[in-house]
Amino acid sequence: MNKYKRIVIANHGGVDVLNTVEEAIPEPKSGQVRVKVLAAGIGYADIMAQHGGYPLAPKIPFTPGYDFVGIVDYVSSDAVGVEKGQYVAALNPEFGCYSEYVCVPPELLLPVPEELDPAEVVSLILNYLTAHCILHKKGQLKNGETVLIHAAAGGVGTALLQLGGLLELKMYGTASVTKHPTVREYGGIPIDYKNQDFLEYIRNEVPDGVDAAFDPIGGLNLRRSYKAVKKGGRVISYGFAGDSFGGMKQMAIGVLQMAALNFWPDGKRVTLCATPGEVKKDNAWYRETLTELISMLAARQINPVIGARVPLMEVKRAHQMLEQGNVAGKVVLVCEP
Repeated sequence: MNKYKRIVIANHGGVDVLNTVEEAIPEPKSGQVRVKVLAAGIGYADIMAQHGGYPLAPKIPFTPGYDFVGIVDYVSSDAVGVEKGQYVAALNPEFGCYSEYVCVPPELLLPVPEELDPAEVVSLILNYLTAHCILHKKGQLKNGETVLIHAAAGGVGTALLQLGGLLELKMYGTASVTKHPTVREYGGIPIDYKNQDFLEYIRNEVPDGVDAAFDPIGGLNLRRSYKAVKKGGRVISYGFAGDSFGGMKQMAIGVLQMAALNFWPDGKRVTLCATPGEVKKDNAWYRETLTELISMLAARQINPVIGARVPLMEVKRAHQMLEQGNVAGKVVLVCEP
């Protein structure tokens, strides 16, 4: 019997809850395609899920991971639109990508040019889809506007800097001092959030406020981001991580906070961007946007920042990197070909 390995979280806690399970290679259900994974992405949602702080994660036990790149290994008889041997990329809104094989419906799979690096392609999927959604679908940013980007040296942050640069935005980005060169490299003006008050800094630099702010943290940070935005501006929230690992309470407070801020009569709007949900409800947007991003990568209009490439079996080390904030950009899990 042919076997494969995947990472399973059976309990919540530190990195030791990330366990490797070996079992029979999965058989695709009706209408599904099986893909041999070459690379899977790690996002902060996975870190929160490991600690029990991501309410959208499946019930334990589960395999984390929203995005992957690989080769189609098996196509069920009633699955259409893909072929065995095809190089593909996908966001799986149901999680499950920390695995050597994944079974998904074909409408999630997008073709990838063979010359592209799997690690670079997987860095596009969740991060750049989120950044694109924030800038265009939710924020409707216009050329030359001014924005505040929190966690600007992270996976989504560097994607926002690169896509924002194409719009010629003036971009301020919070980041720790060691990551300021990354923020500057992609056109941002860094703010040392540990030693500088970002709200005071923005008020000194842009007295009327920025046109938009992008916030993955929530809580007090979201409230202060709101204050940094000019009248009639917008705040896009794309997470409620807080100062630890999120949680249902943090998310509930965040949703109520957004509603309260939108009630305030100053013309500002706070909007939520939850990319997996967008993929579920708007497949056409997902396919069109990811196709566009893959084409931009092929043309070298964008260059994903890869903080580390880590073998799948060393997932604990990869999660530690993100938890400790030691890397800029995306951490990618690499499977043996």
